[in-house]
Amino acid sequence: MKERVLTGDRITGKLHLGHYVGSLKNRVELQNQYETFLLLADVQALTTHFENPELIKDNLRNVALDYLAAGINPEKATIFVQSLIPEIAELTTYYSMFITVNSLRHNPTIKAESKERGYKDMYYGFLGYPISQTADITFCKATLVPVGEDQLPHIEQTRKIVRRFNQLYQPVLVEPKPLVGDVPRLVGLDGNNKMSKSIGNAIHLDSTKEEVNEKIKKAKTDPARIHKMDLGHPEVCPIYAYHQAFRKEDSEEIYQNCKKGQIGCMECKRKIAQSINDLLELMRERRVEYQNNPKKVDEILVTGTERARLVAKETMQEVREAMGMNYFTN
Repeated sequence: MKERVLTGDRITGKLHLGHYVGSLKNRVELQNQYETFLLLADVQALTTHFENPELIKDNLRNVALDYLAAGINPEKATIFVQSLIPEIAELTTYYSMFITVNSLRHNPTIKAESKERGYKDMYYGFLGYPISQTADITFCKATLVPVGEDQLPHIEQTRKIVRRFNQLYQPVLVEPKPLVGDVPRLVGLDGNNKMSKSIGNAIHLDSTKEEVNEKIKKAKTDPARIHKMDLGHPEVCPIYAYHQAFRKEDSEEIYQNCKKGQIGCMECKRKIAQSINDLLELMRERRVEYQNNPKKVDEILVTGTERARLVAKETMQEVREAMGMNYFTN
């Protein structure tokens, strides 16, 4: 049997180039190697957007379109909606019975995100995010979970929950392994933060050619370069980081020319804008096909969710048997 991968996104907004570099590009490759499940995490989006559920509804299809436009093949990967798999909610409840609040409070990712958001008191759903994520991973018995370094504490928490469940009841759950990619976070257009939809320093995957050109034109560069012939410091320039991500084969030449003051920032921006537009052009073509056939997108989501639900039912049958909660079955 192929190993099974579980990955996905909280659907709080359209995806951007940071998502593509950090995960989506890798997912397109993974679907050819593993049995891949892609989660549209609408319930987990409520952990930070519970007061704005219409945002989640609007972005369900936007994120699905981003997946399909980027090259996710629904014949190879199962795209499904989290809230439509009730077994995930059931597993979340069971796991929460034997996980201490202290272990959740000390999760480094939870601590960092709560500080970033200025939470003095954490909501139950936000604090319990690692438990919900464990249910996402284990409902389909995923063996591999692609993550960045900052998400490793969540996966370790999942592994601990799985071990605890298997010790308490029966060894029916699979302990997943993290699949850590060596991909740096893409810095935002402001040069100060990672590319983020919430900060507004991102290039979205559905951007037009004109939007890409305009955003790159306004992007921050090396603050020490005032004139074209000034010696540059590409290591601190966001535009050079984009060259490394999208023009890897030519990035060393850009680096040397910038250091020597042999290329101006506008020329450097023009080159990277062209490369980004070349990348997005194929996505635009795919996106138009699906946008012109919205029923097809809905069919993909419904079919994927039905497929995931079948797997979930099988897992839950084993879980209930292990816990002795299969009351009326022989």
